[in-house]
Amino acid sequence: MKGVILAGGLGTRLRPLTLATNKHLLPIYDQPMVFYPIETLVKAGITDILIITGGPHAGDFIRVLKNGKELGVKHLEFAYQENEGGIAQALALAEDFADGGPITTILGDNTTDTDISSAVKGFTDGAVIFLKEVPDPERYGVPVFDPKDKSKIIAVEEKPKKPKSKYASTGLYIFDNKCFDYIRNCKPSARGELEITEVQNQYIIKGKLRWQHLDGFWTDAGKFETLFAANAYWAKKKGVGE
Repeated sequence: MKGVILAGGLGTRLRPLTLATNKHLLPIYDQPMVFYPIETLVKAGITDILIITGGPHAGDFIRVLKNGKELGVKHLEFAYQENEGGIAQALALAEDFADGGPITTILGDNTTDTDISSAVKGFTDGAVIFLKEVPDPERYGVPVFDPKDKSKIIAVEEKPKKPKSKYASTGLYIFDNKCFDYIRNCKPSARGELEITEVQNQYIIKGKLRWQHLDGFWTDAGKFETLFAANAYWAKKKGVGE
């Protein structure tokens, strides 16, 4: 299993902070934001990692991460997304890196202390998405559950105005190699992007999408409120104020 961290974008919601560097290099307590998704992958036994970035500060990653050895990464690569075309478009850049195998994908602004190693080790085929109940699901991809079988997802909607559940697709996924074929089937959404929810919906049509509840702490850190929440949680977890 290889890992892919999606760390592109311009981070406009965090300006002026992101005028100086890429959003994913901003601090979460005592380390850069991107260290947290790297640690999630390494803890799950994934040490062959591709970071997909973009924007004017992409080169900053090399100075911070170097070859990744200090974080337990055995092999680290970088890819550059030339424009803001969505998560699925960014993930398409990982096809050669995946080399025909499955990948665990995590957004670079996600911080979680959940151990996903059992899901990674038990993965066979299809796709797995990790869900978390949130107060503002309209900000995320939202699963629609089968009214007759609440354990089954019948669709994933991208940032719906009226969410059909309180769960968010957290930005942590496991895909088999068919995801790249499904990305090629995608058409730009109304936002002009290739949405990862469309890829997930193709897995649903094939009956190959499973989900797991993401236990423990999780937040994205893509806006000031969640950036602050992530800092507060990790500072407390690491013993500040005790």
